[in-house]
Amino acid sequence: MIVQSLMIKDPFTISDRQDKSIRHLPVVDKSHRLVGWATLSDMKQGLLPAMVTGLSVADIMVKNPITLHPDDDVEVAARVIYEKKIGGMPVVDDDKKVVGVMTVTDLLNAFIKIMGMLTNGTRLDVNVGKEAQGFEKVSGIIRDQGGEIVSVGIASDVTDKRIHYFRLKKCLAEPIIKALDKEGYEVVSSSG
Repeated sequence: MIVQSLMIKDPFTISDRQDKSIRHLPVVDKSHRLVGWATLSDMKQGLLPAMVTGLSVADIMVKNPITLHPDDDVEVAARVIYEKKIGGMPVVDDDKKVVGVMTVTDLLNAFIKIMGMLTNGTRLDVNVGKEAQGFEKVSGIIRDQGGEIVSVGIASDVTDKRIHYFRLKKCLAEPIIKALDKEGYEVVSSSG
């Protein structure tokens, strides 16, 4: 999945001399090339000084902000937003023209869609064990019991358990849980 498939296309932008407060906006020049990034926090901090001294967006914007390219992978965007602790960033093409915006909310929406979290389904959190074929065996047991897997998430933290989060189409979880238990797989939790 690439950034271009999730970004907000043709975002509203402001000129670098505009003095109105709007949240998360790329600041562009007359050629629509990125010159800065104005965040709500920056604008709130600059509001009172702007009233007193006549500050403009150019005075409070982030100059040379971190950017994405439309063809960047969404994982790159998520990593940058997480590591830099920022709420979003502009997406620019090869000519540095603003073509979109990527925010934490966009990434959260993608995660929710990928994991199928808004579907009316069943979730099983299963310790697949340390054996190499644990995932395949658990997936097979789920399918054999009539479960249809929508998505799988894997806990990245290193513990003595290897938890996989199976999201299934709505089904009766109890027969699946019993079959997994019978084969020695611990269902840590279930819902739906």
